[in-house]
Amino acid sequence: MPNVTRADAAQAVRNPLAFIAERWTPSPRTVQRAALIAVVMAVVIVVTGGAVRLTGSGLGCPTWPKCTDQSLTPTGEMNFHSAVEFGNRMLTYVLCAAVGWAIIAARAAKPWRRSVTRLGWVQFWIVMGNAVLGGIVVLVGLNPYTVAAHFLLSTALLTVAMMTWQRTREGDGEPRPLVGKAVVQLTWLLVVAAGALVAVGTVVTGAGRHAGDSSDVERIPLNWTMISQLHADLAWVVVALTVALWFVLKAVDAPMGPRDRARDLFLVLMGQGVIGYVQYFTKTPEALVALHMFGSCLVWIAVVRVMLSLRERPHTSVPVPAQSDPALTRA
Repeated sequence: MPNVTRADAAQAVRNPLAFIAERWTPSPRTVQRAALIAVVMAVVIVVTGGAVRLTGSGLGCPTWPKCTDQSLTPTGEMNFHSAVEFGNRMLTYVLCAAVGWAIIAARAAKPWRRSVTRLGWVQFWIVMGNAVLGGIVVLVGLNPYTVAAHFLLSTALLTVAMMTWQRTREGDGEPRPLVGKAVVQLTWLLVVAAGALVAVGTVVTGAGRHAGDSSDVERIPLNWTMISQLHADLAWVVVALTVALWFVLKAVDAPMGPRDRARDLFLVLMGQGVIGYVQYFTKTPEALVALHMFGSCLVWIAVVRVMLSLRERPHTSVPVPAQSDPALTRA
């Protein structure tokens, strides 16, 4: 193992990412996997956060950042709910590690792609912001508006994580559109409708049966049946826009990539719709609600993939100098 000089140690303290980058070059596949792990963890944190609410463990640790006023971790006298809530808090550190690994891999890659590293840092700061917001959720007694904001910020994290993963799989050339302007506008309409669907879904949660704790937790003062119907109507709007987009892509003979992504979104929407209707008519059992939350992540991932499939970024290449010898040129 090479000796580490004082200058090396000083550099490692001043700029640890540059220090690592000088001594390690990950393969493109390693960078892609690191970005994909961050995507997976963004989904996991949503599902486990849902598990906290569905098991009534939202106030299992009644304060923040400590679990109790006297202890950072659950004490022996505390119960199952404390373990569930504290376990979800600990998963935030795993998420931070996944995002940190993605940042390190992107920074150490050769050539260094600044845009990928910046997206990694955006993920990091969203995680930090959502951790603080999660603490506020506990301190205000699971106020439904803060819970909704907590989920929406997790969706923002998932969006940036997907963008990062996509950037690791493409080049740094100027983006080239694969479809016309009208198709792009239709896709953005789909994205807006899907965003509204997710937002209204958080209102359904805030007005619904699973408050997150056995105590008297505030609910959003809206008729749950009415807001659920609005959520279902928006879902059908998103389905209709997805079908329309697929037919338009086929009519204009778009590349297979955008058409495949639109097809995937349609299939995910159908599965999510079945789960949604079943949970509605069976009085929202916890298992189906958890599955629906997982499905919402898959829907949003599919939406983002549709949006990102409408353009491509070619890999830039270094031009080869012209040969001066005519014989070599002919060869």
